[in-house]
Amino acid sequence: MSKTVTDIAITDYPLLKRGKVREVYDLGKNLLFIATDRISAYDSILPTPIPDKGKVLTQLSVFWFNYFSDVVHSHFITDNVETFHPELEKYAKELSGRSMLVKKAEVVPVECVVRGYLAGSGWAEYSARGTIAGERLPEGLVEASELPEPIFTPATKAESGHDENISFARMKELMGEELSEELKRISMTLYARASEYARTRGILIADTKFEFGYIDGEIALIDEIFTPDSSRFWPADQYEAGHSQPSFDKQYVRDYLTETGWDREPPAPELPAEIVKKTREKYIQALKLLIEKK
Repeated sequence: MSKTVTDIAITDYPLLKRGKVREVYDLGKNLLFIATDRISAYDSILPTPIPDKGKVLTQLSVFWFNYFSDVVHSHFITDNVETFHPELEKYAKELSGRSMLVKKAEVVPVECVVRGYLAGSGWAEYSARGTIAGERLPEGLVEASELPEPIFTPATKAESGHDENISFARMKELMGEELSEELKRISMTLYARASEYARTRGILIADTKFEFGYIDGEIALIDEIFTPDSSRFWPADQYEAGHSQPSFDKQYVRDYLTETGWDREPPAPELPAEIVKKTREKYIQALKLLIEKK
């Protein structure tokens, strides 16, 4: 098992942001994104990291940014640490495999969520009201049901606490109709194409979220894309609607935390070694299934 990385102190540049998983450094013209092995659940950073998790997130994001380069621009420049700024050479070993040089962007303050299956907060809302983000769905659906067609359910971005699901109508009020329609179109295109590809690799993408920004006046994908942290990945050969699905994402950790009776208020409990081991295996399996040549 490789060395676990929970933080990397880059003293040559200012730390712009420390998220639940990523450290973002300001390099002047560009940014340095570093994905650590921290893992969060229910808006809390867990005290136990998952070895290699940051490498999986980075390598999957790089794969998808390149895969969709004909659909939408992204902030991605390179993940080749040898071409990073000279001052970063001394950090090459720590940064290798888990960092990206990216362009600065003016962030659009809405998360673009696409759901193809009924899970998570979508299932909770449907169970209570028969809707997702205020949109009425057919009656009789069960947990993990495949939706008649994928739906777009945006959410407002929260600096702390839970993001809030909003209707598409509300998004248009906040962001304007033209931008909202364009982000919906791009999001639905990305989800449809990624889902088709992932299915050929034995993975169902139940849902996912995107973040966008403006770079040089153009809409661009930012942050991460189709990773186990931003998406629900289910093994296609085990899919069966009507209950929670086995997964390649951190739902496994969420399920464990629920079993402990944790009230979802900080501090979060430690993860046992067996949960860490199995979670790492799930992340790595997803990476191999999606990007390794057949």
